[in-house]
Amino acid sequence: MSKLKQLITDDMKLAMKAQDKPALKAIRMILGAIKQKEIDERIDLDDNQVMSVIQKMVKQRKDSISQFSDAGRTDLVEVEEAELLIINNYMPTQLSDDEIEAAVVKAISDTGADSMKDMGKLMGILKGQLDGKADMGQVSQLIKSKLS
Repeated sequence: MSKLKQLITDDMKLAMKAQDKPALKAIRMILGAIKQKEIDERIDLDDNQVMSVIQKMVKQRKDSISQFSDAGRTDLVEVEEAELLIINNYMPTQLSDDEIEAAVVKAISDTGADSMKDMGKLMGILKGQLDGKADMGQVSQLIKSKLS
């Protein structure tokens, strides 16, 4: 079992003992998504694959919050935000805007990128460096602004 999956399982046990129903619900949701992926692909996920599942869940929550906010459903926004807080506990520390910009500038200078044609190459390099530590949509926007 991956270390991250073991940590999540241990946290579920702690939430059960503490009778923390919101945390327990969110953690069970994470473990359910991990288990579903393991069953679908018939493998045991490693830490990187577990992190990928968690990143997907974070993105889903952010999208839901945006849609519920637009629809004026503050009750549902609060539920999604609470889940997002718990899910974010398993994400690596997020980089600051300045750190992200420094990484983008370095990648541009290292590759000699000078036009939008180089966007794919830059995203490939930065995804490896920043995956899980930064919102890749934000990174993409920053690259576009630097190259145009």
